Amino acid sequence: MPTSVAVVDVNSDNKPDIIVAISDLNTVGVLLNTGNGTFNPQTTYAVGSSPISVAVVDINSDNKPDIIVANYASNTTSILANAGNGTFTAQTTYAVGISPYSVAVADVNSDNKPDIIVANSGSTSNTVSVLLHC
Repeated sequence: MPTSVAVVDVNSDNKPDIIVAISDLNTVGVLLNTGNGTFNPQTTYAVGSSPISVAVVDINSDNKPDIIVANYASNTTSILANAGNGTFTAQTTYAVGISPYSVAVADVNSDNKPDIIVANSGSTSNTVSVLLHC
């Protein structure tokens, strides 16, 4: 079941591509835009359990948008680095709070580097995790 979508040009062809979190399959899907209103078949990438939110932004300062995912059931955030041709590396995961529900990226400490902010919706405490880019 798709739970979140982002639309960003991930392969530098000036066409908006679709990135979707697919919760029940523990994957994210990437659909590359063909330019005529259709998309290539979906390529999927494994992430944590129950991905529920996706953001697509250049997290590693290589001028290529990467995929950041909040994984609700595994209490993690995944980063999939953009290889530059519309494909992505295997995930790198980071522990966050209980039941991460939403993910965003912003420079919260004014170091000109993107930081990851995760809203956690755990039943015992609602928290926000901030992963500073070092």
